[in-house]
Formats: sequence, C-alpha cells, structure tokens
Amino acid sequence: MSLDSSFSPLERLVVRAEQLMQRIEAVLPQALQAPLDWNDTIAWRYRKRANGCGVLEPVRHVGAMQLSDLQNIDVQKDKIARNTEQFVQGRTANNVLLTGARGTGKSSLIRACLHSYAPQGLRLIEVDKADLTDLPDIVDVVAGRPEKFIIYCDDLSFEEGEPGYKAMKSILDGSVSAATPNVLVYATSNRRHLLPEYMTDNLAQQKGENGEIHPGEVVEEKISLSERFGLWVSFYPFSQDEYLRVVAQWLSALGVSADEIEASRPEALVWALERGSRSGRVAHQFARDWAGRGANRQAEGRARIADVADLGEEAEED
Repeated sequence: MSLDSSFSPLERLVVRAEQLMQRIEAVLPQALQAPLDWNDTIAWRYRKRANGCGVLEPVRHVGAMQLSDLQNIDVQKDKIARNTEQFVQGRTANNVLLTGARGTGKSSLIRACLHSYAPQGLRLIEVDKADLTDLPDIVDVVAGRPEKFIIYCDDLSFEEGEPGYKAMKSILDGSVSAATPNVLVYATSNRRHLLPEYMTDNLAQQKGENGEIHPGEVVEEKISLSERFGLWVSFYPFSQDEYLRVVAQWLSALGVSADEIEASRPEALVWALERGSRSGRVAHQFARDWAGRGANRQAEGRARIADVADLGEEAEED
C-alpha cells in the first residue's frame, strides 16, 4: 500500500508502524472468545487453530442418547445421574472419572445425561487431551455464565511428562483459585490411574534403585490425578445374557420384529466372538448391521422358500 506523497515523513512512519502492528496482531495468539450465541447449541468442542488461537466450536448435531437406552449399567447410571442432578440444581457435586472395559457405555452415559439435563441448563464442552493446558482459559470464559458446564475429556490417559497432566490436576484440586461452581470435569478412561504403571516402579521402591531417595513418592504421583476425581465409576464387560439383552434392545429400537430379534441371537454371538468383546458398543454395531441387512435377508429367505417349493414340485412329477 503506497502512502500519499503529501504525508510528512513522521506521518508516513506512523502509518507504517500501525500497519506493521496489525500484521503482528493477526499472527499472535488471541485470548479465547466466548461464543456469539450460547443458546445456539448444548455442546461445544474446544479447537486450537494453526495460529495458536483457541475457539469453542458449536456441535450442531449432538449424538442422540437417552438414559433409558442404556441397559445393564443401572448402578453406574444412578451414580452419574444423581451427581449431575445435584450439579444442575446448584448443590455440591463431584468431578467424575468413568473407567473400565471399552465399549461398555462410559461416553454414552455422559451424552445421555447431557440430553436429560439440558432443559435445566446443563451444557458440555469437549476438550482433547492435547489441549488440556488451555483449561484455565476455558473455565474463565464460562465462569460468569448461568448455565452449568461439564468439561468432557474422552479416553483420557497420559504418558510421562505430558503437560496436560499437571493442568488437569490444577483444575480438579490444587490451584490457588477456588473451584468454579458452574464447572465440573467428566472424564472417561480405560486406565484407572491415568498414567502407565510399570513393574520397575515397584522394584525401584523395594530396592531404592535409579537414585530416587523416596521411590514411593513416584508411585504416589502416578495415582494422585485419579484421586482428585471425587467420584469413580467403574464399568465391566457384559456377560453373554447381558450382551444379548442389549442387542435385543437396540434391534427393537431400530424397528426389528420380535421374531427377527430371536433369530439374530446366533449371529450376534458370532459377531461378538469375532471382535473379542461383549459390550454395548459391539451390540449396537451388530444391531445396525442386522437391521440394515433386513431387506436383503428377507429376499434371501423368500428365494430359499421358492427353491424348496420348486424341489417339491419336481419330486412330485418324478
């Protein structure tokens, strides 16, 4: 951009300095901004842009899930629902760590609670593990809002030295600032203590190896994060009968008839065997496959009946 020749040297210098400042500001990380409309959705994802700026992106289509859809986890469901209800009603509640077998409904239970309590002001912000260092900024943005926010971290676990570990510890319990009353953390993990534990940790504690003066404190550090979650909820693999009940529930929800549900049982067991897991996720995947193949399966059945009828007619002619 050329400058007017009528400008004095000082004025041209000022204009160039302003242009330079604008370019610098464009690439510098900006403070996290609140969404333009908090009523636009009930869930957001925190995303980091290439320039280092974080944004709260609205989730336009939140996965539909109701508490009544979740079977065989009644104890876990009651604990999470009770804690969430206390939270939205402004009473004391705990941060929650949901751990255990994969595919048993940990994430689905959080989504179901969101749908159930959204009319009472519950909202959710999903944060990836890589972005946990920005948790204080996220909490600051929502601190003055009337809604209740769940900070949701899915499949949470850490390796040694990851920065998000200490950021999460500070948010849960340990920061100089008091806990924000309208924010809780709900995290899911297949690992209860969130950090890997090795046999060498126990050996080092017994023998005082690796130069560690207090080797027991290494182990204490590894379990200190999970202990800052006030509520632990454990999930377990399904038995065969529980798995088949969940399959039947999903098939019924997808409009499959009772006779077809009964006929699906052998294939449902084979499906689980091939995947090495009996879980709600595997049951849902099978139900979607079985229901989706419904028209083809019926056509194949009619073809088999026709073949049998043709064979019968040929036998009578002979």
